[in-house]
Amino acid sequence: MDNSPPLSVGSGPLSRRGLLRGAAGLAAVPVLGTADRAVAAAELPGFPARVALYRSAYRNWAGEITADGLWACAPTGPQQVLAVVDWAWRSGWRVRARGRSHGWSPLTITEGTGADSRVLLVDMAAHPTGPTLESDSAVRAGAGVTLEALLTFLEGHGLGLTATPAPGDLTLGGALAIDAHGTAVPADGERPLPGSTYGSLSNRVLELTAVVWDAGKGAYGLRTFRREEADCAALLTHLGRALVTEVVLRVGPDTPLRCVSRTDIPARELFAAPGSGGRTLESRLRRSGRVEAIWFAFTEFPWLKEWSLAPVRPTGSRHVTAPYNYPFSDSVPTPVADLVGRLVADAAWYLAPELGAAQLAVASLGLAATDCADLWGPSKNTLLYVRPTTLRVTASGYAVLTARAGVQRVVHEFTRYYRELLTAYAARGRFPVNGPVEIRVSGLDHPCDTGVPGAQAPLLSALRPYADRPEWDSAVWLDVLTLPGTPYAEAFLRELERFLLDTCDGGHALTRVEWSKGWGYTTDAAWSDEEVLGTAVPAAFGPSVWRQAVATLDRLDPHRVFGNAFLDRLLD
Repeated sequence: MDNSPPLSVGSGPLSRRGLLRGAAGLAAVPVLGTADRAVAAAELPGFPARVALYRSAYRNWAGEITADGLWACAPTGPQQVLAVVDWAWRSGWRVRARGRSHGWSPLTITEGTGADSRVLLVDMAAHPTGPTLESDSAVRAGAGVTLEALLTFLEGHGLGLTATPAPGDLTLGGALAIDAHGTAVPADGERPLPGSTYGSLSNRVLELTAVVWDAGKGAYGLRTFRREEADCAALLTHLGRALVTEVVLRVGPDTPLRCVSRTDIPARELFAAPGSGGRTLESRLRRSGRVEAIWFAFTEFPWLKEWSLAPVRPTGSRHVTAPYNYPFSDSVPTPVADLVGRLVADAAWYLAPELGAAQLAVASLGLAATDCADLWGPSKNTLLYVRPTTLRVTASGYAVLTARAGVQRVVHEFTRYYRELLTAYAARGRFPVNGPVEIRVSGLDHPCDTGVPGAQAPLLSALRPYADRPEWDSAVWLDVLTLPGTPYAEAFLRELERFLLDTCDGGHALTRVEWSKGWGYTTDAAWSDEEVLGTAVPAAFGPSVWRQAVATLDRLDPHRVFGNAFLDRLLD
């Protein structure tokens, strides 16, 4: 893994403008220019003439996985996608679908992929199709549609989703590939509306169309899979080992949400041991069902967001008519930018406690100064709040399955160990974390939520129910964020990962990795620990489930056109 900082720095402190310019550069899809026809014909003989072809760079979210000068194309629809795949298979190339590149793990390309690699990026976001309504409870959309575009369309028809990821620039295809999720479980007394699911977006799929191998014809073709088909279960969360072109999702009536933010509950109270009483995370879940805690490193007061169903605007709430309502986190404020510049440019990693304090101060003051501590409006406008211009950090991620009654225990044990470990590192002059811990809680992917008889659960979703523990109905999502290149980060995150795998090992809870984030840590790299990749990850799903997923994906793509070296290793 390349640990170099993703932002250009000079000999002095990195300026706020430089940070914003770097973030904007990473946010853009890097295109180097239209291909010269003669060069393309020589290097990609027989490539479909009607498909736009060009050289492109690739940058993941934090700039840790990069490639320059790769061949890329922009098909205008499923038939052109199929033509590209057919060419790739016959020519010995691999196809990597690209959306907005808002991910951390090497599921699209691996670090070290060079311009001479026989790897073709397929830009699914270049010509998005849809969305269109199939019925009053279903929407059809192409894989390149962004979540913001989808949610905006649904809002216009009085429809919405129970929960979504915070960034609106994710493509639907990318989100489904890695079981993207939000934060929501039923509050006490809440009766879910038709079309609700508290699990991942993958659990909303009613049918999908993918490019798969047709053994009868001896070629790749487009095939539509319904949710009750066994093969569909492997495609619902495919990690990039398939190429989905279009989906139909179940949706439901939109319910306005109120989002209240606060920074006055100490971590020791919010994350207290089960049964402690007070303003615990569990008490917020019982009341509203929808929470997120953002706990900045070396601080005591997390930024707690609490969403609640509110058909009518509560007194004191500000009506919001658009998403992204936290301007102080949409870009990098000057105090934070100055400190980040010193950390990166001067290797002043010991300033991590000051950076944490600055981030908390900006959040606390910003909530009051911008009147965004109490928001109300259509669900989209409070659920989407991360713009591409926010500070780019790397992230580790895990989902810990447990019973609803066990959520506080999982949170308490993790945060206690995290605090102790961070303190121990700091005592040795090591500051591996300079970003926040983010904690969310969601439901699981129960296929009955689709309303489709015989619907299959996603095989590789982290939110797949665990057959041996039917009482487990919740997942605690745990992410630790830090600047790329921070010394000792991988070693620190390895210890956290080992703690989770050892503590939540199937007894009261079970740890699964969050596909799009960092995991599988050695002391100096992510996605590299052979025991985690080869044993712990498959075991968390169950050997039979893992084998079924791998066998299905291999049968639907026996030539592994959709894959890379990392996926070959993971899904062996």
